Amino acid sequence: MSNPMNFLAAASVSSADKLRAIPAEFWLKLFLVIVALAAFVVFLRKIAQMNKAVAGVVALLIATFVGFNWIYERNEPRWATPVVGWLGGFFPSKGAYQVRQDAPPPAMAPAMAKRK
Repeated sequence: MSNPMNFLAAASVSSADKLRAIPAEFWLKLFLVIVALAAFVVFLRKIAQMNKAVAGVVALLIATFVGFNWIYERNEPRWATPVVGWLGGFFPSKGAYQVRQDAPPPAMAPAMAKRK
């Protein structure tokens, strides 16, 4: 009579078999994420050695470019929508420009009409 544990061992799938079943695309993406994370850490260490005023100006410029892009394109993340919506009233956006272009021109003021 055989041991029941031998039956369970033969029926189970090994970890190596499970890893082989994962597609190669996943491993490529995982490798790219690890490389990007390592590059980000190196980048942060270089910034830590910079002059703080220069790093602050660069961070402010990047935040400004991203912020104006969000306001113009209205593709901000959900958490930034209240602020971008409020700032959108002061700055132009792509949708508002197209609405103005599609609208008929405003009527001329009576004083301007008399000049012609």
